[in-house]
Amino acid sequence: MTLQTSQQPAAPADQVGADSARAVPEVPTWRRRLRPYLLSVPAVVIVIGILYPFAVGAYYAFLNYAAVNPDPHFVWFDNFKSVLGDQIFWQSVKVTAIFAVVATVIETVIGVGLALLLNRSSLIGKVFEKVLILPLMIAPVIAGVIWKLMFNPQFGILNHVLALGNTFDWLSATNALWSVILVDLWIFTPFVAILVLAGIRSLPKEPFEASEVDGAGWFYMFRKLMLPMLWPYILVAVIFRFMDNLKVFDHIYVLTQGGPGVATRTLQIGAFEDSIINLDYSRGSTYMLLLWVIVFITARYLVSVLGKAQRRAAGAES
Repeated sequence: MTLQTSQQPAAPADQVGADSARAVPEVPTWRRRLRPYLLSVPAVVIVIGILYPFAVGAYYAFLNYAAVNPDPHFVWFDNFKSVLGDQIFWQSVKVTAIFAVVATVIETVIGVGLALLLNRSSLIGKVFEKVLILPLMIAPVIAGVIWKLMFNPQFGILNHVLALGNTFDWLSATNALWSVILVDLWIFTPFVAILVLAGIRSLPKEPFEASEVDGAGWFYMFRKLMLPMLWPYILVAVIFRFMDNLKVFDHIYVLTQGGPGVATRTLQIGAFEDSIINLDYSRGSTYMLLLWVIVFITARYLVSVLGKAQRRAAGAES
């Protein structure tokens, strides 16, 4: 018995391509034109959500709007003259500047040191790397409550461990600012360390291996190789922390409410007191608008420095 098989002729390649093209439904032109606008809707909503409160606050800064004056009118720059002529405002500027500069510098130095230690492959380093992130998982308000209990001169653990007795007051007028800086270091130094550690691990290994073969020491490699390439990452951490420290509020208010007196009264706390406690909305908005000007100018400068550092690290600038 003979088994006969019949073979069908293969379809031409151009016919197969044409059939597959016909199988894909064609998207209407109006849908293609509408797609970019639909994708931009979330960004537009976010921008409106940011700009609208800012515009309202800027508008209030030129009014005499307060709880005792529900029918405000324009006073133009009278609020700015009042705020800029107030010594308490300049004390708030001083406290904000000291807090932001000191906290950022110390957090950066300690964070870079921790990152260098964690970069070494050891069991202790791996365990500490996991534990380091714990302060970042605690809300600053909760951290402020915890540290306020620890600072208590009567039953706080710090005075007991450090053998300071019951007379040393961490939140006195002399020590309060440095105590809130200590709390900020505890919360946010891990952020700098983790960011810098990610930068260290992204650096190319070939220059370090070549320098090690040539007999270069660790400090020489850090100063001449690692630090110039790592500088953009450090600047990113500095920008994040400095901007955040300029507008700090939560854990300072929990710890001291801006006191004793005005010892820890930052610009954010000043705006809160005028707007929420004293119900002078226009004066509080003036505080916030002036703070925005400070943050904007500082951010523009730091971002320009970061751009130069990135170009220098890439070899575009000498």
